[in-house]
Amino acid sequence: MDYRTKEEQVADYLRERIISGVYPRGSRLKQAEIAEHLHLSITPVREALKLLAAEGYVSGDSYRGARVVPFDASASGEILTLRLLLEVQLVRGAVEKATSQDISELRSLAEEFATAFETGEKATARGVNYRFHRRMYDIAGMPQTLHFVQILWARYPFDLINAAEGRGKDAIMEHDEILRTLTTGDASATMLAMRKHIESGWSVLKST
Repeated sequence: MDYRTKEEQVADYLRERIISGVYPRGSRLKQAEIAEHLHLSITPVREALKLLAAEGYVSGDSYRGARVVPFDASASGEILTLRLLLEVQLVRGAVEKATSQDISELRSLAEEFATAFETGEKATARGVNYRFHRRMYDIAGMPQTLHFVQILWARYPFDLINAAEGRGKDAIMEHDEILRTLTTGDASATMLAMRKHIESGWSVLKST
């Protein structure tokens, strides 16, 4: 059962589409179109955009129109360091709390990501990648840490990294390693696997 409010659900939907590149950087987000697509009134969409503005995903007034915030290359190195610090702690929490059902859901998402990548559906693959990481970190039950991670994600060039040639194939193998170590209950190994996964993506960006 999903206990999130409508505006929280809309915000997560928009985060996924921004991170995946469906909504490109600098593009305008039209409230009426989003509301119509989700079969909702304008109100939860407007409130969701306020949440995203506070997190740094979008800028502008919710009444006059919001735009996806452009990528700031100068901040990426610092954000990488902060991601590594916070996300490995979420991984530790996930290892400690994950049930067999949680692991099964993560495995399904990893398989969905692999299928989307292998069939050339790159935008879909990027969206599933977001859900894979978000689901794993939800399991940790550390909402404040996850909140700060989402703020960092708003400023990280996922769309550029995931669009790089060969990145999808590497990510498939890295997801498999994360799940393998998670299944064994080895927190240190899973934290290391996630660290390598994040650093691998960063190395792709630096080489482009």
